[in-house]
Amino acid sequence: MSRICFVDIKEQEAGKYTFEVRGNSYEIKEQKEFPLSDSHDLPADAVSDNMETVYLSLPLSSLNFRVLDLPFSDKERVREVLPFELDGMILGGADGAIFDAVTVGKTENTYQVLAVYIEKNRLRDILAKLRVHGIDPVCITSLELKHALMEFSLSKLVPPVFISKEERIPLAIEEMKKPTVNLRRDEFSYTRDVEKTRKSLKVTAVFIIMILLILSADILFRIISSKQEIALLRNEIRKSYLEIFPGEKNIVNELHQLKSHVKELKGREGVFIGVKPLNVLSELAQIEREGARFNEVTIDRESMTLRGEARSLSTVQQLQEKLKKYFDEVAISDSRASVQGNMLFTITAKERKA
Repeated sequence: MSRICFVDIKEQEAGKYTFEVRGNSYEIKEQKEFPLSDSHDLPADAVSDNMETVYLSLPLSSLNFRVLDLPFSDKERVREVLPFELDGMILGGADGAIFDAVTVGKTENTYQVLAVYIEKNRLRDILAKLRVHGIDPVCITSLELKHALMEFSLSKLVPPVFISKEERIPLAIEEMKKPTVNLRRDEFSYTRDVEKTRKSLKVTAVFIIMILLILSADILFRIISSKQEIALLRNEIRKSYLEIFPGEKNIVNELHQLKSHVKELKGREGVFIGVKPLNVLSELAQIEREGARFNEVTIDRESMTLRGEARSLSTVQQLQEKLKKYFDEVAISDSRASVQGNMLFTITAKERKA
């Protein structure tokens, strides 16, 4: 729901009609008449409070008319050619007037067009006086012209024009829905809504820029925080790497070098598969070694090597026989006398498979 004010300027008075609009329905809420000392000087109480939309009707005496015969009736094309058609007919030339047009008749090949115009200086003066009262009409039309066009003849355009108050209200509603003419065009076009839209767009643009700046600052903060976290993680990784490999000096890429170490360990994995040193040592512990002892035991996947010393070669041979109870392929690979007179020996063997 909105409210619209229609200011109807006549010869000696002005009418103010306030409408309440619901969809396409117009309901008159207030109707007032004001005397005019000058045809366009409104009294202070003619001003409507909180009226965003105002229409203005001018009397026929404020307008000028010419009838032209044109080969077309399209309003936009008619408006384009009017300044050229009327340039020599208007005092001061067409540049000093604002035009609109209405098609009033048609013959076989031509259209009869009524050119409606007002001098720019006069229109500028009218708008200036209205702005004093805070009135900026969205449309400038004429109820008297609307009435004259119902059964058009040139004589009806000659003032004074008499229209009853009862007739003016329906005419005003028709003009608000579809103006007969609108002299607010070109340099006098209504721009308040455009300015509001422009200001609204500026405010929106400022908010968008602020949001973008905030988002950019947040992203920048996240990037900086991420970089700091990455730097801390790298320091922790290097610290842990040095704890695992304390002797390594040339560290370029901890992850890559750690992968190399893991790969190297995997390459050595086969060496330890199948070796059960505890079982071997347990079996060695069960063997009587009187007069002999083991100084070194080497165990790998394929075989084991036992190095030690005994009192004599026969003691070594006895030890060999005892080892055969627990291991396979037991052989004395080396034996020699030591400085102390003992016999140093080396025995090889293989773990017995279950």
